[in-house]
Amino acid sequence: MRQPRIAIVHDWLDRWRGGENVLAEIVHVYPQADLFSLVDFLADSSRARLGGKRARTSFLQRLPGARFYFRAMLPLFPRAIESLDVSGYDIVISSSHAVAKGVRSANSQLHICYCHTPMRYVWDRREQYLGPLGLDSGLRGKLIRRALDRLRDWDRRSSDRVTHFIANSEYIRSRIARCYDRDATVIYPPVDVRFFNPGEVVCAPAARNYYLTASRWVPYKRVDLIVAAFRELPERRLVVVGAGPEAIRVRAAAGPNVEFTGEVAPERLRELLRGARGFLFAAEEDFGILPVEAQACGTPVIAFGRGGSLETVRGPECARRTGLFFSEQSASAIAAAVRKYEAIRVDFDPVDCRTNAQRFAVDRFRTELGEFVARAWRESAAQVR
Repeated sequence: MRQPRIAIVHDWLDRWRGGENVLAEIVHVYPQADLFSLVDFLADSSRARLGGKRARTSFLQRLPGARFYFRAMLPLFPRAIESLDVSGYDIVISSSHAVAKGVRSANSQLHICYCHTPMRYVWDRREQYLGPLGLDSGLRGKLIRRALDRLRDWDRRSSDRVTHFIANSEYIRSRIARCYDRDATVIYPPVDVRFFNPGEVVCAPAARNYYLTASRWVPYKRVDLIVAAFRELPERRLVVVGAGPEAIRVRAAAGPNVEFTGEVAPERLRELLRGARGFLFAAEEDFGILPVEAQACGTPVIAFGRGGSLETVRGPECARRTGLFFSEQSASAIAAAVRKYEAIRVDFDPVDCRTNAQRFAVDRFRTELGEFVARAWRESAAQVR
């Protein structure tokens, strides 16, 4: 059987986040593939992780100010992604949390979408995005809602262009079914558990003297609630890593026992994860890589009990527990969870945390993705014959 020509389509490239980690591993599995994206403003320092590849981009790349304001061009995203020409490829692999899966592909092509999530802001999290920006009311809010309704309709229709969906968690598999009426195969995203490790000197979580949270400060991450919770825990110390548009809200919620580090290098994040008594996570996340990185460093997780955390953290009901959950996104619920954790923390073993995290290793992702695509390609080729 001849080797297929492969195109990889990503939403956009401007800075390195969790989605780009997945993209890098897809490129590693298929180094001969060509890369496509709405825009590509990625720094050269990050491009080595993509094998030096530069994406073939849409007309958005050439619009004045696009480097800084391309997200404001959201209504143009469907037209832009459809302008990318992938007609010359046998296999299209889209890495999509927004519009990449909507690239135009023919029935004769195999289109596999690795879906991080259906677009949150058009399906079920509008209030979390629009409210903090003051865009949930008035004429401007009405116009934005109408634009999001149109985008949701396009998102649903364009899902028919995908031959097979891969979901990054069972949670996202259920969202794909609800939004697109399609089934999906779960392949958990890759986590660099070789880099994130406990180090040579490992002390029990009970002996550590601070809690840690880290993320991009956007509304749905609810970092403000974690910070506010420590006003009810004045005898406990919280270290907060990250930055983002919610900075004013997050910093305003802080008491004197909260320390902000800003964004840090991966090596510093690893050091902080190794030394934390527990890692706090308040988002209803699609998967959530940071809780897995914390466990890889031997640190238990205190997480909101919805979304991907239920799949990555072993709660108190498990024999080899790696964390616990709180059931409500509120400062009081988080504070109560920390108190509960304090009462049982001697039962958490860094070895159990590390063992659990290794379920999500990079090599496992590469193997599962490669086998899935090869099987789908064989089946597709057999149908053509």
